Amino acid sequence: MASKIRLLVTAAGLAILGSVAAASEGPLVTTEWLQENLENPEIRLLEVSVNPGVYERGHIPGATNIVWHTDLVDPVRRDIASKDQLQSILRDAGVNADSTIILYGDTNNWFAAWGAWVLDVYGVENVKLLDGGRALWEAEGRQLSTSPLALAAGNIELGEADPALRAKLAEVVDAVESESHVIVDIRSPDEYSGKIIAPEGFKETAIRAGHVSGAVNVPWSQAVQEDGRFKSPEDLKALYAEAGVDGSKPVITYCRIGERSSHTWFALSKILGYDVKNYDGSWTEYGNAVGVPVTNLAGTIWTGR
Repeated sequence: MASKIRLLVTAAGLAILGSVAAASEGPLVTTEWLQENLENPEIRLLEVSVNPGVYERGHIPGATNIVWHTDLVDPVRRDIASKDQLQSILRDAGVNADSTIILYGDTNNWFAAWGAWVLDVYGVENVKLLDGGRALWEAEGRQLSTSPLALAAGNIELGEADPALRAKLAEVVDAVESESHVIVDIRSPDEYSGKIIAPEGFKETAIRAGHVSGAVNVPWSQAVQEDGRFKSPEDLKALYAEAGVDGSKPVITYCRIGERSSHTWFALSKILGYDVKNYDGSWTEYGNAVGVPVTNLAGTIWTGR
């Protein structure tokens, strides 16, 4: 009888483990799954929030703070973090070669998605986003912690940066002229049309308004539900297909500084499986470049203000 009970318990345990494993398949994890797996030693949780003090006021238990301005970008050049810089940060966060990395953050997961993109550039596998990000976790009343972390150093080793995942200015201009890619502008309609150069209150700007000639406009917000979670793959496929983005041609995404376009890169690349490059120079580079093809539907002129 005891052995029969043990068999039943073992079977139940395997079923639970199986359901947990199944829930973590794919590029996203749910808040429910993460809640059940906060003590899982194979998971490393990284918060990428850009609003000051957000992490310090309370974060998901076990999360390490990754600062976008200094950890995921080069602090001197306009560039992504170097291999050595990022590898050191990940090791300090306890990330091992076999860790599953889960990223989340504030501001609609934009900067967490940037983190996922940069990790992809360096060949890091098993990287996922918390669907709905910090906002959904808090809206559901889930626990936050202010306790400091004491983590053993990780052993992850990064590969060399893969240029195939990153678009540069010259490639974007070539794509306009050759029509080799579908270019997706994920900014607001007012930014796309040239009515405004940047959203109110944002300092990073350009001296020209408008969009990359030939680019289609699918604002990033159309890819998510009201609670911030991504729409279903079927709904995403229909959304982008309506704009002519169906996976038949490679895609370049861009926004203003590359963070919102990382969110769309994630949707198109990781959820739909399309061939996608993120143009992180985005409009603050393109709108300041000399002689590139620009379409300004609104006719807005930069006046220095």
